Amino acid sequence: MTTDKSLPTLRSLGDDLPVAATPAENAPRVLIETHGCKLNMADSQRMAREFVLAGYAMAQDGETPDVFVLDSCTVTHVADRKARQALSKARRSFPEALIVATGCMAQRDTDAVDEMESVDLVVTNVQKRELTQTVTDRLGVALTPCSEGSLAAGSGALLGRSRASLKIQEGCDQVCAYCIVPKVRGRERSVPDDTLVRQVARLVDEGAREVVLTGTQLGSYGFDLPDSDLPSMLRRVLNETAVERLRVSSLQPRELTDDLLGIWSAKGQGRLCPHFHMALQSGSDPVLDRMRRRYTADEFVAAAERVRMSVLGATITGDAIAGFPGESEDDHRSTLDVVERTGFAALHVFPYSERPGTSAAHFDDHVDPAVRSRRAAEIRELAAGLSARFRESMIGDVRPVLWETNDPVTGLTDTYLRVRRADATTNAPDDGFENTIERVRLIRADGQVLVGEPI
Repeated sequence: MTTDKSLPTLRSLGDDLPVAATPAENAPRVLIETHGCKLNMADSQRMAREFVLAGYAMAQDGETPDVFVLDSCTVTHVADRKARQALSKARRSFPEALIVATGCMAQRDTDAVDEMESVDLVVTNVQKRELTQTVTDRLGVALTPCSEGSLAAGSGALLGRSRASLKIQEGCDQVCAYCIVPKVRGRERSVPDDTLVRQVARLVDEGAREVVLTGTQLGSYGFDLPDSDLPSMLRRVLNETAVERLRVSSLQPRELTDDLLGIWSAKGQGRLCPHFHMALQSGSDPVLDRMRRRYTADEFVAAAERVRMSVLGATITGDAIAGFPGESEDDHRSTLDVVERTGFAALHVFPYSERPGTSAAHFDDHVDPAVRSRRAAEIRELAAGLSARFRESMIGDVRPVLWETNDPVTGLTDTYLRVRRADATTNAPDDGFENTIERVRLIRADGQVLVGEPI
């Protein structure tokens, strides 16, 4: 196994998206598998674009790739295990392919990933922007770069997604006690708003109906730029582009100001998705303080209520951690209480996972893993009931749905609810419903999916 550890450093976050067309028929095939957060998806979609621009083709279903890239996550030990399993499976499935490990696990534990027999090349997060050139140099292949122009339909650059993910900032300065992200993503830095306006406009020109704005700490956007912040950037994108749906991926309670929320009911009405992802983590003030979170449980609940009062039809989703060091049964019950008071439409729940290099890993009062799992299961059970109740409350509502698949016809509302079209044939376009937006009345729930009919 040979790896390259002397790659160039990260170029400016302000670089524009590359433009590309369809690659040559005999171009080398690339398969990208993405784990973890929406920020990783934004990175992966950008890597795909850069591969296509350089003359590669994205592997379609059933095709054997010449290059396999895993964009890994390392937020928990489970994420690490999934990454190792994916790399081993890729080696078994594609024995002749160049197997590349990148992403957060590759950044956190480069040497260990380098030693894996399944891996040919390790590319850290700070080296991602040079990945295409590094792979090309390694393969020693002659490529025919795509001519500049709009990204052709079917290029695969969105990696099977109808929604385009766009990174607006990276890094985090908050250094929560449990979180490895600052070590694998670095300090906070923002993409200039002029660049973002051009990037969104290009994605729209290429057919994107929805753009998801991603980052590690979105509410800090613009602190390092002159005369820029998140509200002003959103206003510019809405005013200066024709994007039909714009989604903000995650915000903190104290970032949900009247100025920011006012955009949803003004310029953003009908275009800025009324979906707010707010990471709770714990409903206990002592635990939140020990985590170094910058809000109290009551502030979190108040922020959720402020969202609902300000934005008609808003949906709130979130995250929670069960069994953080020192968490008592009373603390756990406080979390259950806040989850119920908030009324999440969906909640991701994780048992606490020690991450090497974080301060919490050195605490001496870790909760027994079996207790963490039991508490996580109890939170999930409560959250599942709240989700089911929320879906039932939506029956009869009319929402715009971006269809993502044709068989079956499924997609997401602007409020991030999964919907299946009741009739997949009525008024069907020649090439199917994929990447179309349709107003749909939600008529019934079918498990975790709502069924809708067009109006």
